Amino acid sequence: MAAKIKTPDQRILIVDDHPMMRTGLAQLIGNEPGLKVTAEADNARQAIDALTKQKFDLALLDISLPDKNGLELIKDIRVLRPELPILVVSMHDELFYAERVLRAGGRGYIMKQEGGKKFLAAIRQVLAGQIYVSEKMSERILEVFSGRQAENTGSPVRKLSDREFEVFRLISQGVSTRSIAEHLHLSIKTVEVHRANIKTKLGLKTANDLVRYAVRWLDSQSQV
Repeated sequence: MAAKIKTPDQRILIVDDHPMMRTGLAQLIGNEPGLKVTAEADNARQAIDALTKQKFDLALLDISLPDKNGLELIKDIRVLRPELPILVVSMHDELFYAERVLRAGGRGYIMKQEGGKKFLAAIRQVLAGQIYVSEKMSERILEVFSGRQAENTGSPVRKLSDREFEVFRLISQGVSTRSIAEHLHLSIKTVEVHRANIKTKLGLKTANDLVRYAVRWLDSQSQV
């Protein structure tokens, strides 16, 4: 009787700056047959370094990293390893980021508070070549991607670049320009330029107009 050939484990890279989160994910994945975490990184630089040295079947990454926004890292990975599927695992509400992750080249988005079964289902779905988002996001994203909801009929916030959106989101939370600069590792001057561009794209005139608009936008998202 011929010996059964064992299928190699699918190799996973975890990119998250919280050691406990990485450990928890690695343990959960390690208990799942056919999956194996073969590298971990706590910032974008380490992630790119790992990708140049090893082959992976899936990358799991957070949006908030200490040296680069996760959306920018997704774009970098797409250039370096265009075939590699990426699943974002984040604490940020999917209403803010899921669509942008897919546009950047990611294959799925799941929030960190979801349970282990959903998390593993998301991994399997993305590894199978499918896209994973929650049920409440699927219809919303499909409407935009299928053309049933035209870009110019949606929120003007869609016009913002990923970096501008990050600045806008922090403004909506009442974060000062200086603190935004520190959080995003940018100069105050660069943040001020982003603020000016955001005002132009949203048709706003003053800094107070921008803050009021951002706060109202945040309130509206929490009610969706």
